[in-house]
Amino acid sequence: MIALIDYDAGNIRSVEKALQFLGHETVTTRDKELLLSAEKVILPGVGSFGDCMEKLHSFGLIPVIGEIVNKGTPFFGICLGLQLLFESSEEAPGVPGLGLLPGKIRRIPAAEGLKIPHMGWNSLHLMNNGRLFQDIPEQSYVYFVHSFYLEAADLSIVKATAEYGVTIHASVEKDNIFGCQFHPEKSGELGLQILQNFAGKEGGAC
Repeated sequence: MIALIDYDAGNIRSVEKALQFLGHETVTTRDKELLLSAEKVILPGVGSFGDCMEKLHSFGLIPVIGEIVNKGTPFFGICLGLQLLFESSEEAPGVPGLGLLPGKIRRIPAAEGLKIPHMGWNSLHLMNNGRLFQDIPEQSYVYFVHSFYLEAADLSIVKATAEYGVTIHASVEKDNIFGCQFHPEKSGELGLQILQNFAGKEGGAC
């Protein structure tokens, strides 16, 4: 069973539908026991960093996420869910993130010819042998919607980058923690393959 963490953030239903299309049993919940018993856990999210961290606090989910990660359950943050994995965001100064991985979330700088938010299809440069990108070709296009981007402190965890005025750390992996800034559930067949690469994995680190 794959559990999606329900904390009243956007895009949870679209991720759930994509996983069900792939044939996976899913549950969307904030129940601690269900989350801890799941084989895999996904933290989706669309919204603001500060509001979503407040919701995770209010629902008592932060210590549960810590338990999930510490016990080695594969854990996947998507879009804002990726950003929440890190230490802080310029979107919400003074609000700490989950701090599961080292790095900061920066605002995409304004530049001539670039629209903010970054919304649309961008190609990925793959690196460091990401497990999510097995059978995914270099320069594959995926779908982004965001105004802030990850600047990871440890480049060895970065598995894909994209260029949009700056170099966006678009996907990360470390042990049993995975993250994508883009939306695999909205990225066509390649996005479904990325979800399948996560959902089909057994155990934590390879």
